[in-house]
Amino acid sequence: MRSHQLTIGRTFALVVDHGEDLLSSLSRFCHDNAIRAGYIPTFVASFSEADIVGTCQRLDNPGAPVRSAVHLRNTDGVGAGTVALDPATGEVRPHLHVALGVKEHSATAHASHLFNARVQFSAELIVVEAAAPSFQRVPEPGLYGVPLLWFG
Repeated sequence: MRSHQLTIGRTFALVVDHGEDLLSSLSRFCHDNAIRAGYIPTFVASFSEADIVGTCQRLDNPGAPVRSAVHLRNTDGVGAGTVALDPATGEVRPHLHVALGVKEHSATAHASHLFNARVQFSAELIVVEAAAPSFQRVPEPGLYGVPLLWFG
């Protein structure tokens, strides 16, 4: 287990507009506002299309990460996540998880890690900057290279 008391910096309300890519817009927002660490306690959004982690195939190793995507269209949902520095690229990367309901299928829900999403109408996010400590997302070789959050 790892923990660290956060020194909270600025708090923003961010609206991502119709047709924009959510993750690239969030990355650009962080770059433009010099946010290098933070969290998104909540967001609401509609997506014309989204790819989330998932599969309908049998998993040979259920303990390994699933790297395939399920493609969803015409969804509404909620999510949360973090933004942290990728030390390999020096870029800040969002890490978001979502619960999305497919509107034309009785809002049948899917929940997982978000690979990408195209905003439909708008996405409304609260972004909280962590002034300290720094966040880094570092691949863990012993866990299939999954990038894990580290402080400092």
